[in-house]
Amino acid sequence: MEKCFCVWLFVCICCNGTHAQQAFRTEPRNLTVRMGATAVLKCEVLRASGIVQWAKDGLLLGPQRSLPGFPRYSMIGKRGQYHLRIENAQLEDDAFFECQAGQSESSDGIVSGLAFLTIFLSYCYLFLSLPLLTDPPDPPYIIGLDRDEVKAGTLLVLECVSHGGNPLANLQWTKVNPLHHLLNELTLSGSPKAVEGQELTLSCHASSSNPPVHIRWWLGYKELNNTSVAFEENGGMTTTSNVTHRVSREENGLRLTCEAFNNGTQFSKIQAATLLCENLCKNVHPLRTDPPQRVFIDSPPEDVPLRSGTRVLLTCFSTGGNPPAELTWFKVLTSKVSHAQPQTLSQMFVSRGLNLLLTASDNRADYRCDATNKAKKTMSAHVKLLVHFVAVSMKITAKQEVLRRGQEINLECLSGSSNPKSDVSWKVGRMRFALTNQLPGVEEKPMKSLFGGVSVLSRLSLNLSSQHNNQKVICQAYSPVLEEAANTFYHLNVLYPPEFSPEQPTEVQVVEDDVATIPLMVSANPEVFSCIWLHREDIRHQWSDDHSLEIRNVTRKDGGLYTIKCENDEGVDQTTVELDRVPPTQRSKDPVFVNLGGTADLICVADANPIIPGMFSWKWLMGEETQEDESSLLTIYNVTRAHAGFYQCTASNGIALPASVEMQLVVQFTPVLRKGPQWSKVASRGDGTTTAELVCQAEGIPRVEFIWGKKGMLIDLANPRYEERTEREGSIHTSTLRVVNVSAVLDYAVFSCTARNSLGEDKLDIQLVSTNHPDPPSLFRQVGVTHDSVTLEWIPGFNGGLQQRFRIRYIWDKAISFMYVDVLPPDETTFTVTGLQPLTTYNFSVNALNAIGESGYADNGAVLTITTKAPSGVPTRLTVAFTVVFGVLLLLNSLGCFLGRKWKNRRDKTSTRDYLFICGWGSVPSSLSNKYESREKINTGAQRTLLIDSGSETESNVYESYTAVRRRKEYVARRKRATDNMQRHQETDEERKEIRQKVKRSGSGGNYLHLDLYQANHFFTVLYAINCSLDIIFSSQGIKKAGQLMDDQQARRDYDLPFELRGELV
Repeated sequence: MEKCFCVWLFVCICCNGTHAQQAFRTEPRNLTVRMGATAVLKCEVLRASGIVQWAKDGLLLGPQRSLPGFPRYSMIGKRGQYHLRIENAQLEDDAFFECQAGQSESSDGIVSGLAFLTIFLSYCYLFLSLPLLTDPPDPPYIIGLDRDEVKAGTLLVLECVSHGGNPLANLQWTKVNPLHHLLNELTLSGSPKAVEGQELTLSCHASSSNPPVHIRWWLGYKELNNTSVAFEENGGMTTTSNVTHRVSREENGLRLTCEAFNNGTQFSKIQAATLLCENLCKNVHPLRTDPPQRVFIDSPPEDVPLRSGTRVLLTCFSTGGNPPAELTWFKVLTSKVSHAQPQTLSQMFVSRGLNLLLTASDNRADYRCDATNKAKKTMSAHVKLLVHFVAVSMKITAKQEVLRRGQEINLECLSGSSNPKSDVSWKVGRMRFALTNQLPGVEEKPMKSLFGGVSVLSRLSLNLSSQHNNQKVICQAYSPVLEEAANTFYHLNVLYPPEFSPEQPTEVQVVEDDVATIPLMVSANPEVFSCIWLHREDIRHQWSDDHSLEIRNVTRKDGGLYTIKCENDEGVDQTTVELDRVPPTQRSKDPVFVNLGGTADLICVADANPIIPGMFSWKWLMGEETQEDESSLLTIYNVTRAHAGFYQCTASNGIALPASVEMQLVVQFTPVLRKGPQWSKVASRGDGTTTAELVCQAEGIPRVEFIWGKKGMLIDLANPRYEERTEREGSIHTSTLRVVNVSAVLDYAVFSCTARNSLGEDKLDIQLVSTNHPDPPSLFRQVGVTHDSVTLEWIPGFNGGLQQRFRIRYIWDKAISFMYVDVLPPDETTFTVTGLQPLTTYNFSVNALNAIGESGYADNGAVLTITTKAPSGVPTRLTVAFTVVFGVLLLLNSLGCFLGRKWKNRRDKTSTRDYLFICGWGSVPSSLSNKYESREKINTGAQRTLLIDSGSETESNVYESYTAVRRRKEYVARRKRATDNMQRHQETDEERKEIRQKVKRSGSGGNYLHLDLYQANHFFTVLYAINCSLDIIFSSQGIKKAGQLMDDQQARRDYDLPFELRGELV
């Protein structure tokens, strides 16, 4: 049944496919992506017969899958799939999208539902521009390499680290030494059979390895030393060892072993055979006790210095012996080391490691390894290490116990043992040492000390002052080899009598009736001291905890010299300070209030001696000086709101410092409400689920109160459906009325807001309406104009309750349709339209749009007519050059067209028309073409709108609307008329003479050459005519080249034509 249904459907589609209706298989859905990501909106169309394209906020993007003009947009998918892919999504992509399939002969057009693409931000970037400072990096070091030798086949992870540097260092690995690897084969050759008393010769060969291995021979547990070794290079080092041994009967049946051993990797490999003694030999028991034959230690060379604080590994090996030996580590004769590693047993040897963290005591210390077994014979190996270390101790001693100012202190610093010798230096101050601020010390001859190091004694003599009190004398022992230091300090307690600071003031000024504070800056040791203040031999007692003198309500008799005497157990010191009284002013405590339009009097009274003319000056602190007069009265007539603010009165009699006082002038006025389209309307859905906020803002002094009404009745603010909140900031008062659960029946009405104070009131009606399209802008006007741009400004209207944007429409006399510019950012009310032609009259209009619809044009559809200015000219030299070129080209043009016309008579009408078009006679007049500043490829497939770049503000869109069919018919008729007229017209001598005169006038009138659009088009037409004529005269293929030239010219002209006029009409 299903199979029959499928066949029927297929036949139906094949037979009646030309009459099938288009339908959506998949419609786009809302999508949210992070900025910078890739978004894909899906759209699939069944039986697509019309043009399928996407629209963004109502603007068609075009039917081509590459979507020219939108470099980040493309249509992807298989046949029937038209998915919109948006790469590197930006905030400008946050819009409504819809998928459309246009009308065709067999189907009506279809449009999908709106899909909203939301772009959200997930990161914030902060860019700082700072001066570039370069610093070299620290020397690199490698982490993870504990030993110089590593066994092949092991996993080794190394990390190269370098600190510091700006910019950061680039790290690069290089291999300096050859790769280490182990041997693969060990071969034992020769016969292990011999007669008693005869010599036996065997050979052992180790394959290539790096480093080369050592070969040892064993007979039972006894090592054979009568050997010879040879090394050869073969992709590494090969080792061959030969051994010669005289056989005895006791050795019959013993195991003869060849061992290849690497000290660095602790790798060993053996080959063994059984010794057979023939004839006279007899068997002996192989199990017997033998002492160890050899003990040795693998360690760093004794003459290579090691740094204190680093780790080294000492490994003790023992070979031979039966049973295997037991290894024990000792330090300095009898001190047994307890932290040695466990003993390891290999095939022919035993080993035990000792991991040391080097300290000063390890320098030249004797480390011993003992090997013993049941044979009770001990064999030992010794090693000594060379360790560098800083001073192990630091100590400072002083000769004097009590220190006083002016005395000399003698200090001795003993630097403990160090290897190598340290340099001792002195400093007074912080613990962080600076070599550039050292004190001279006397260094004694170094002495031998602990752990094989040396100690140094340094002496310092220092003359003490009060600045040395509570300071630290630092002694430092620095090792230039290790680049490390050890230090200690001695704390100075210097006794001295009171001392006054150099910053102690000698003169203090104070305003009369104010509080005077004379600071006391004194120090002493011991810090328990007493100070007295004397003024005209009278003692003053009003000092604070820091002994500063405070004088309240200063009068004239308080002026003069003050003497301060301070004393402690070490002595007495004194100083003097002069108190200078400044003429006082009487401060106006309360602001001065005046009504708008009234007269304000500001009075300033000074108590000073003497009173001189011109000692008063007034200054408005919000601007420049207002008045300078000997009078202390400032009168302001006809007060406006601009006079409000703080005024400063300054009095100066030339004796002491000037004194000032500030007073505030407050201008009172009736409330003034903010009014306009955005204040008189509020939009909200009336479905009972939203809340509307009505805002009323007034400016006035004194305090403003608000009264709300609805439909002429006062609103009961106790009703829970209404909430009112009033805020005040200076003279600005704002009242917000919230209407909860807005109902279209109950709340779509006119609300009234009344602002009232003691001087008057103001009223504003606010209409609560439903969300709708915006109101038209108003006061559309010109701000500026240049030769290629116009700056416009307007006042926005009510936004309809949604975010609105603005669109500018303009046209000029030679344009066949309006041009539109979308204003960005959307809320901008000033915009510059660029890419205009000079000396051209344009008509501008502006309207508003939101998500619901668009408004009418501003000022009831009024048109703003603006003429652009003339462009700047070209230099005089270019003018002369253009004149000469024009003259020559005009002559060549006349000659070429004359010869071409004679040739034309031999051609049919079609060829004639093509030739005339090539030579300039059939060119489209400039009035039929539009000039576009952009040179981007225009989307030739878009059917409703054409997106181009007009050279306007960044991210602005300019597009031209049209009706394709009507425009094409008009263009066909217009082109036919123009072609017929041009064919009938022949350029006369008078016309050519007039053109030459125009060129001559334009080139001789000044330093600049002015070309209008017609002259520029005629100039390029002449160039094409010359090329055409020369091809006809000098080439037998002239007709073919002329045809190619016509095609190229037509392509270029088509590029400058509006979208609907391009291409060939069929």
